[in-house]
Amino acid sequence: MTAQPLPALTSGDPSAWDQALYAFLIEKGNRSGSKRTVESYSRMLWPFFADLGKTPDRVKPADVLAWVHGIGKSGRTPSATTVGARIACLSSLYRFLIRMGLVVSNPCDAVERPRAVQSVARGYSADEVRRLLAVVPDTIAGRRDRAILLTLVLTGRRRAEVIGLRAGDLSLEGETTFYAYRGKGGKRGRRELPHPAYEAICATLADAGKELATMAPAESLWQAAARPEGVTSGTFYARFRRYLAAAGMAPTGIHVLRHTAAKLRRDAGESIESVSQFLDHSSLAVTSVYLRRLEGQEDLTWREVAQAIGV
Repeated sequence: MTAQPLPALTSGDPSAWDQALYAFLIEKGNRSGSKRTVESYSRMLWPFFADLGKTPDRVKPADVLAWVHGIGKSGRTPSATTVGARIACLSSLYRFLIRMGLVVSNPCDAVERPRAVQSVARGYSADEVRRLLAVVPDTIAGRRDRAILLTLVLTGRRRAEVIGLRAGDLSLEGETTFYAYRGKGGKRGRRELPHPAYEAICATLADAGKELATMAPAESLWQAAARPEGVTSGTFYARFRRYLAAAGMAPTGIHVLRHTAAKLRRDAGESIESVSQFLDHSSLAVTSVYLRRLEGQEDLTWREVAQAIGV
């Protein structure tokens, strides 16, 4: 992917520094495979240099410190997460500029990162998934949403990866259906599509008057009760929140279903290695932290301590 057109820092032709920022954003997009990351970084970087009125080689640690802790357009003091995101964004740019030989040091290195407060991950139990599916109505839109929910839970893919599925991504080999995907960081894969998800997809395609065998490769799988391009990510998210409310479950983001997919596979006896491969994690260490946050840590000695103190 390439970065979207962005305003130059100065009027007229882009300066060498403007071009360096464009190059950084393009590289970031190509490496992450995420348009959202590029947009987020551009929203932070261009205003930072424009408001500061300095080129990157003249930025000092004090400038960085004032910016990362500064009050933004919201009028609120930035959270530790926002401060960390700002530092990470700017520091990433400077690492790029150092590699390109345009600067010799990173002013972010002198700025202390905020202490990270790890949020508690949440994964639904099998009973909770059944509760959620039970409130999805047996309507055209409901059957489409059910197919999306099943695909998310059974494959563990991210929301954008599932919403972006097209007819050409599915292939049938004998009794087995496979789906192709492009994951985070540009990772590509081809995996078996669990049969319940495939059946649900066929049902929603039938509602849209479609059959997988005759569809054009670029056609969305989620056209039922939606535009030909398929249901949007935002629309599905809003409907997902309504289903949570109907099921008496706390509001949360769709990423909880990826947590759920990992948790359910671990509960079913899969090894950490298998779950790591399933999630496309970069290392077992990442998966171990992921699962530990989901499962909690068992206390193996509290009984002995309780007995010792007589309770």
